[in-house]
Amino acid sequence: MKPKITKAIKIILPLLLGVFLVWYSLSKVSLDEIVEYLKQSDYEWIVFGVFLGLLSHMSRAYRWRFQLEPMGYTIKYPNSFMAVFATYLINYTIPRAGEVARATILSNYENVPFEKGFGTIVAERIADLVVMMGIIVITLFLQFDFIYGFFIERLNPLKIGFVLVFVMLGVYLFFYYLKRSNSKWASKLRSFLSGLIEGVLSIFKMKKKWAFIFHTLFIWAMYVLMFYVTSFAIPDLKGISLAVILVGFISASFSIAATNGGIGSYPLAVYAAFSLFGIAQEPSIAFGWIMWASQTLMIIIFGGLSLIYLPVYNRKNKG
Repeated sequence: MKPKITKAIKIILPLLLGVFLVWYSLSKVSLDEIVEYLKQSDYEWIVFGVFLGLLSHMSRAYRWRFQLEPMGYTIKYPNSFMAVFATYLINYTIPRAGEVARATILSNYENVPFEKGFGTIVAERIADLVVMMGIIVITLFLQFDFIYGFFIERLNPLKIGFVLVFVMLGVYLFFYYLKRSNSKWASKLRSFLSGLIEGVLSIFKMKKKWAFIFHTLFIWAMYVLMFYVTSFAIPDLKGISLAVILVGFISASFSIAATNGGIGSYPLAVYAAFSLFGIAQEPSIAFGWIMWASQTLMIIIFGGLSLIYLPVYNRKNKG
């Protein structure tokens, strides 16, 4: 009973948080004000932003194939494309369930063992994290004095160091026990981790390393550009600097982990970042909603079509 309760809490809590944040953001800026900004927006820039977002997802689907090739699997691009969009859509319902579904789709339609497919997904997340850290470093460089002064007042280095040491010790003890245990579950976990590690290490065995790196950089360049060009749609945001855009982008990116697909949290994260630079509340939240809604609509359309067409496509192309 307890695992069921835990699972339900993991699903329901982010949704409730999302609903609360939607209400909270709309209490800051009324729906009428957002509609007014929508009427004034330049939709050519919004559509262009959606197009750039689509390019990034297409590139992600193509990049995935490079990771699977060293393990002897050549998957069809349509399956990779549809699996990626299905991932995004499913994550709107159950957090992180999309990654499991993506590996499952690959296992069902391309005969790639689940743990190996999931390992490549973990590997690409690591690559994405490296690029994200790079974006943070660039942002820190562009706005070092401002950001350093802001965060040094709010972070306690001693507490952070203590938490890191505690976490590292816990991880070490867990793997020490796992290595020496003869229990059935430990054996299964070691087997799973072995396949997972093979998937992660596939990034170093690729013949097309440079193509993988190019697509990784391209994906994130498109993410930043779609955020940047969409800001042109709001008259009050025209002329803001790239450094401000990067701070807003980083804040918005982290907000996606807080609730399902950033529901409610995305506009507030944009506002929180933009407010640091004295940008007004109304256009900031309105931009956050426009940015989130346009990308979400794309995911709903392509993700929904992918889930419907996946079995049809693979029935037609069986063998």
